[in-house]
Amino acid sequence: MIEPNRNHLLTRKEAAEYLGVSEITLSLWKSTKRYNLPVVKVGRLAKYRYGDLLDFIERRTVNKEDAANDNSTRV
Repeated sequence: MIEPNRNHLLTRKEAAEYLGVSEITLSLWKSTKRYNLPVVKVGRLAKYRYGDLLDFIERRTVNKEDAANDNSTRV
């Protein structure tokens, strides 16, 4: 799979599939401001930058250092 550039815009459906959540969940996160996931408005459509999704995943990742240490000690 070819990775899109960080500025590539995804639809709400594509972003939801990428994150493994429903489109409604993304809509609720936006309306309730639960997470700081930027949305690009194109007319009435909500679009998501691929890079913003990557950053969101990185910010939500827990125990990053533990995972890195576990991988380095395995043979």
